[in-house]
Amino acid sequence: MEKKTTTTKCLKSMLTLAAGLFVAIVAHSQDRLVGGDLSMLPKYEAANVAYFDQSGNLIPDVLKFVKDEAGFNVVRIRLFVTPTGETGVVQDLDYVAALARRVKAEGMKVLLDFHYSDIWADPKGQWTPSLWKGLDDDALIGKIAEYTTEVLTCMNDESATPDYIQIGNEISFGMLWGSEGDADLKKCFINSDDNWARFKNLLNSAAGACRAVCPTAKIIVHTERTADAETTQAIYSRLSDVDYDIIALSYYPEWHNDVATLVGNLTNLQSQFPDKQLLVAEIGYCNNWYPTDATYDLTDVYPASPQGQKKFLSDVVDGVKDIDNLIGLIYWFPEENPVNNHVYEPWFNHGLFNPTTGKVSDALFELKRFLDDGSVDEIVAEQNGERQYFDILGRKVDVSNGLQSGIYISNGKKLIVR
Repeated sequence: MEKKTTTTKCLKSMLTLAAGLFVAIVAHSQDRLVGGDLSMLPKYEAANVAYFDQSGNLIPDVLKFVKDEAGFNVVRIRLFVTPTGETGVVQDLDYVAALARRVKAEGMKVLLDFHYSDIWADPKGQWTPSLWKGLDDDALIGKIAEYTTEVLTCMNDESATPDYIQIGNEISFGMLWGSEGDADLKKCFINSDDNWARFKNLLNSAAGACRAVCPTAKIIVHTERTADAETTQAIYSRLSDVDYDIIALSYYPEWHNDVATLVGNLTNLQSQFPDKQLLVAEIGYCNNWYPTDATYDLTDVYPASPQGQKKFLSDVVDGVKDIDNLIGLIYWFPEENPVNNHVYEPWFNHGLFNPTTGKVSDALFELKRFLDDGSVDEIVAEQNGERQYFDILGRKVDVSNGLQSGIYISNGKKLIVR
């Protein structure tokens, strides 16, 4: 009777431990982000563009498909102050709130990308919105807080509250420079102190509005000097007194070099800024032709094709999986689908749907491997110097004749035996 009681207690203990391990695996996966910047999806839907699965079946709801089949748990959406309407620049507040509300209803998270401009904000242009022209620095610092507050309040009211807020897009050289042609653009350079105090005041003003209106949201500062780890570190060192949570990078290998370069930069950032989480806020690769203005030619390793995309994303996931502070990978413009439509011109050539058939590319499904890094948070102790193995349900496995093919847990790690 005593033996039975002891066995029952041990079984309960193992099951409790297994439950803890299972929860730990799930929790760790849920902390990670995989998704896409789907800012153009409503325009493709309005144009009745057809998307097909791998078997050639029509996909009735792309948003639901990428969640259910590709593991997406976050959608990034860009926002312009008064969008000009040119290619890709169509996202005003009403547009963004409607898309974000759909994303939240699907159970995914929203990353709101403030461009703080009427046009693309990137390293080549951080142009002040037309409605804000003529404001001096103090007025701009107040205006960015006012605008951020208005946007976030609206999104709260529309059941579209963002979970992550990016205060500026690719702001490696500052933001709100002024207008093209101005004699004195407010740019920031690493080798000069000019404009950095202004830049930091703008960021802190925007961040203060985010904290006030969306106190649980994580704040992101996004740059794109990914090919240059030294400069990336220098930028974030200068921003050390800015209130934010996540360092984000863009990564396009044709401009930012190979996967090892990305891994090296992220590893250095983790070492230098251990209190910050890391995010690849934009990633993408060519599906058909290679850009003529590419800085690096990686086509020997990754052909400009759907197959090349798949290998590229597979190598990225494998390369970054052990960077503990890295929380996510977000693909830029996966919904691009140039088959028999002119929704977006010129063709960017990085979408995850085959440009000749409209079928989903295998590359799309590589991203979700990042969600499971194979580790658990709770450690299983060795007993009497002998390693213990459990199956995924927490049952102890007899290893006297070796391990059969399957998934096992031992000393806090998930093992796959093939």
